[in-house]
Amino acid sequence: MLISRIYQISIKSNYYYENLAKMNIERKYFIKPVRGEILDKNGKLLAVNDIGFSIKIAPHLTKYDRTVKKRVAGDKLLKLIGGIVKEFPELNATKLTKKYVNKDSSYNHRYIPIVDFIAYDEMIGAYPKLSINKSLKIDSETKRTYPAGSLATHIVGYVGRSNLKENKKDAVVEKVGVIGKTGLERQYNKVLQGELGYRLVKVSARNKEVAEIEKVEPKDDQNLILNIDLRLQKRINELFVNQAGVAVVMGVDGKILAAVSYPSYDPNLFVGGISSKDWKELITDLDHPFTNKIIGGAYPPGSAIKMGMALAFSKAGTSLDSSEFCKGYITLGKSAHKFRCWSHYGHGQVGLRKAIRESCDVYFYNKALKTGINAMSKSLKKMGFGVKTGVDLPRERSGIAPDKAWKRKRYKQSWYMGETVISSIGQGYNLVTPLQVARYTAFLATGKLPTPQFVAEIAGTKVENKFSEFEVNRQHLNTIRLGMYDVCNHPRGTARRTMSHLPIVVAGKTGTSQVVSIPQGEKKRMKESQLDYYSRSHAWLTTYAPFKHPKYVVTVLVEHGGHGGSTSGPIAAEIYKWMANEGYFGKKFKGKIKLKDLSKEKLGGLHKHH
Repeated sequence: MLISRIYQISIKSNYYYENLAKMNIERKYFIKPVRGEILDKNGKLLAVNDIGFSIKIAPHLTKYDRTVKKRVAGDKLLKLIGGIVKEFPELNATKLTKKYVNKDSSYNHRYIPIVDFIAYDEMIGAYPKLSINKSLKIDSETKRTYPAGSLATHIVGYVGRSNLKENKKDAVVEKVGVIGKTGLERQYNKVLQGELGYRLVKVSARNKEVAEIEKVEPKDDQNLILNIDLRLQKRINELFVNQAGVAVVMGVDGKILAAVSYPSYDPNLFVGGISSKDWKELITDLDHPFTNKIIGGAYPPGSAIKMGMALAFSKAGTSLDSSEFCKGYITLGKSAHKFRCWSHYGHGQVGLRKAIRESCDVYFYNKALKTGINAMSKSLKKMGFGVKTGVDLPRERSGIAPDKAWKRKRYKQSWYMGETVISSIGQGYNLVTPLQVARYTAFLATGKLPTPQFVAEIAGTKVENKFSEFEVNRQHLNTIRLGMYDVCNHPRGTARRTMSHLPIVVAGKTGTSQVVSIPQGEKKRMKESQLDYYSRSHAWLTTYAPFKHPKYVVTVLVEHGGHGGSTSGPIAAEIYKWMANEGYFGKKFKGKIKLKDLSKEKLGGLHKHH
């Protein structure tokens, strides 16, 4: 035992005591990197750092009080904090004192931070008085600010104070004390936060600096430049006033020009820690402003999925060249249950193009029964449904493209033919995100499935576009495109009223995703405007333009909006007008289109909220 102990002290402990001795003569002070900024495509700031100062107080200004058996503030500390509060009356002396006492100990020889940030303009007058006191240390500091406020919150995200778990994972986060919590701030936190610098100095026995041994500058100011146009973000936010929903504007190459999840919230609330009152208001709002509906909202796609369904039928070998007869409903076997078309009177003989143009449900019911759910699901996943898009945002939902195995695993139940029928028109278990629908629309327009991308440039390096290939019958795809053209331009098209008078030719598809089922006993379907607001269907319109040479996709979802053509259509139309005015479709369209203020209009009574 003696020999073992001698070995431990003389040999094994040598490294420990050697480092301890070194610490007595050397100090390493870390230099925080400045967090990178986030800018839109035109150089407008979306996330920036305000310049200011932090205040620290020298250690060992507490004393042990035997009566209460804990450390308490000494007279010098109370005087120092009193002087600080005198200069900055908004600060709370009790809270500052408690913060210091909790961090002070006999073993700590470093200044203790008590004020994290004071703005530059506020500090200027007090700086001469405070800086001459050797017990105070005033360091330059930055605070994250979001100049655009709520306009791009669900894209940019916000930073917040890091917790113990986050500190353990990242040394930079531990020293800086903040981390990206949501959005691009979270997705690209490693890039934006940079790397620590440091100063290695020699100190005396009284902890005074004697000499600087080494200095390494931090790696910082690593900026993100986005594909987003903040002006377009602002315009779309204006169009959504008094409504809830999502709009995505994306190039057919995957570059996202705008993405709005409405309503939103101000990310500046979270930078220094949100109040319980503000947090309660956010989480109890029935329109869910805190949810990023662009990638996290899961909705039935309704008829917006019909083009993909048609391609799935074709891929499985079901003939799209033969028409179907629509009498307004179908039945299965001996069952009296009617799977109804949206048109009470039916559409008569329906081919593929007409089925898209007039959104005939019976056409898809019959083709789906010939194809089967497994084949439908397999192709839909290739077109981006039921899988994540790969967009550069965290916490994306994959949605659901159901098949027999999925239902067996989820509910431990068999699949029924009736479920195949309703799946063919985007109801049942089908769930999609608005970004998935926008991505799939780009595929319909070009034959290529892009990976959506918010960021154009990362710390000076451009981001390359990515695509997935999925071979489909070109003839059928062309017929589908003609059907989408008809939707926006043909006299019987479901979006003709709002989309046919634009400066460019648009192709698209409306969709109505039911929130509540329609009872079998109801002979004539109740109008959406007669339903309670939260019982109304969600309204889809997904489009691309120009028709012949597609450049952009515009996908709009109005929650509880009723019908896509009448509710989402005006929003999409105003987006296209704005883009044409700003030269997105070439100079010949610029400055010729009158924009409307939809926030002041009532479109079919569906804008009235609550």
